[in-house]
Amino acid sequence: MPFISILRDLKGKGGIDEKVEQECGLGERRSFDFSAEGSSSSYPVVGQSRWASLPLELLLDIIGRVEADETAWPARRAMVCCAAVCRSWRGVVREVVQTPEECGLLTFPMSLKQPGPRDSLIQCFIRRERATSTYRLYLGLSPAISGDASKFLLVAKRIKRATKTDFVISFAANDISHTSEYYAGKLRSNFFGSKFYVHDSQPPCNTPIQSHGWSRKRISPKKVAPRIPICNFNVATIAYELNVLRTRGPRRMNCTMHMIPVSSTQEGGSAPTPATFSYGLDDSFSPFTPSVGRGQDSASDVPISGKYGSIGKQLILKNKIPRWHEQLQCWCLNFRGRATVASVKNFQLVASGEPSENVPSPEQESVVLQFGKIGKDIFTMDYQYPLSAFQAFAICLSSFDTKPVCE
Repeated sequence: MPFISILRDLKGKGGIDEKVEQECGLGERRSFDFSAEGSSSSYPVVGQSRWASLPLELLLDIIGRVEADETAWPARRAMVCCAAVCRSWRGVVREVVQTPEECGLLTFPMSLKQPGPRDSLIQCFIRRERATSTYRLYLGLSPAISGDASKFLLVAKRIKRATKTDFVISFAANDISHTSEYYAGKLRSNFFGSKFYVHDSQPPCNTPIQSHGWSRKRISPKKVAPRIPICNFNVATIAYELNVLRTRGPRRMNCTMHMIPVSSTQEGGSAPTPATFSYGLDDSFSPFTPSVGRGQDSASDVPISGKYGSIGKQLILKNKIPRWHEQLQCWCLNFRGRATVASVKNFQLVASGEPSENVPSPEQESVVLQFGKIGKDIFTMDYQYPLSAFQAFAICLSSFDTKPVCE
């Protein structure tokens, strides 16, 4: 039985008030993108209704059945509606809903910072708005196929400065600012546009980590736990190869993932997977799997270390070198139909490993992230483990910036 029908049946029995009805989507709907995650003060806690006092066994059974049936957007909004009922429901939903690595689905905002599935690509697309220098990420094959079923994920706004370019990334479609509680992170370039730094708004774990830049204006100190600093954390560095001779050809790039060990590409390896986070940083952070470490903005041979000790070298991703097509007289890559327009922005990233790093050969050929143009302002973005949607989106944003010394 659909979740909305369950709500209506219980409403007929007098067990739901109007305020909770609106939270669940039967009344005036608020944006469902943030109904499950956020500060605890943002959601009503119904202490005397049968929603909050529902037996745990029955609640687990109901949400388990909804999780089994709602496997795609927009139907999957029902899982977000479950989490919006009250605090106890949110806790059960978090237990039932699996990570993208396990189920291949993006349900809540925290899924955007968790690694994707290992055996398949999560297919998304980016819509560029030239007038406002805005880039919006949606879950789906393309606007023509997904239509209204496209799930909004992230938005970025390009801010051109005298010595650098910033891409501010936000969870909210209409609230793009460093000071917003929906601020997810940013991408910053150097003066020449040859190197980009991905900054996360929240520490990847509870262990100490190198911070780059403070943002004291973003959130009131009263809302922040004293042990969590308000700053940007460098989680990746993207470098484009300089084109000194100005020769024509595809771009060459590599990405150093500071918080992902190269061992994550090996059998049994794992990448850091946050269990929970909040926009206002007023909820506790859960430690990752035992691959937690301190990010360092340096060469790939520097081990990642933290309270768990050294866990190995940082993962390096490099773009797959295209081949020259004699008949078409152009450089080509097999995007499997996900890129239909030739563009210098198109790329595919694969794991780069030295013989001593024991990276399996299939992993070095498996595409971790691909970015392709399919229309004037429409681009596809497909990613998988060990990248998250946030990291993949930031890497793709670097392709939009001008690079006078690289092409």
